Parts: sequence; C-alpha cells; structure tokens
Amino acid sequence: MKRVFLIVAIVASATVFAGLVYAVLVAAQVAAPGATIYGPTPRRLWATAAAVLTLIAAGVGVLALARPGSRIGTASGPLGAVLALVVGSVGAINGGLNLAVARGGPGTGNGVVGGAAAVVLGVIAVAIGSLALARSRRTAFEAGR
Repeated sequence: MKRVFLIVAIVASATVFAGLVYAVLVAAQVAAPGATIYGPTPRRLWATAAAVLTLIAAGVGVLALARPGSRIGTASGPLGAVLALVVGSVGAINGGLNLAVARGGPGTGNGVVGGAAAVVLGVIAVAIGSLALARSRRTAFEAGR
C-alpha cells in the first residue's frame, strides 16, 4: 500500500511540475515550439546550469528542513536554510533572465525549458529554505528556554 501511494505521489508531483513549467513558458510567451536545434548551445548550457543549481538548492533545503537543529554536515540548521534561499533565488533569477532573452520556444536552442524549470525549482527552493529557516529559529528558541 505504501509503495502504491509513493508511486502516485511521484506521478502527481511530476505532473504538477510539468504544468508549472508550461505555465511559466506561457507567461513568458515562448510556449510555441520553433525550429528544432539539436545539441548543446550556450543558452541551453546556461539554463541547464541554473536548473541544476536550483535542484541542488532544493535538496539542501530539504536536508535543512529534515534536520533543523543538527550540527552535522553543511546543510544543518540555519546554514542550509540560508544556502537554499540564496542559491534558489540566484538560480530562479538566472532562469528568468534566460527566458527574458529567449527568442523562440522549446527546441530553438535558447534553453527556454531549462530556464522555466529553473524558475519553478528556484521558487520551490526558496519556499523550502524559508520553512527550514523558520523551523531552525524556532528550535533554537525552544532550546534556549
């Protein structure tokens, strides 16, 4: 039963993520596909780097959220939360800049899908980092009582 729930949760979250990426592409007015270009381009690499950066920020935020008062590792307590906030916002800004300079839709080599994914993941990383920072401050306050 737990395995089925996990599979359904993964499929649902992937569907929501794809819908959010599409919504960002529509908002940036680059949802229409253009002429397909294969291979890496500088803008695709930029968008991919921003998306990977925000994915790492979300992971660090989850670690900081899971262990708010821990002193072990680089993602512990407020350090991991602040890292998720800063890196997530930098990645989201880079993804937004990539979308702003893109002249075509998906497949044109401008990295619009990676830029949209970076925006969505950056917002998620900032939200998780905010929760982790609030929780780490709360546990620090409770420990000082």
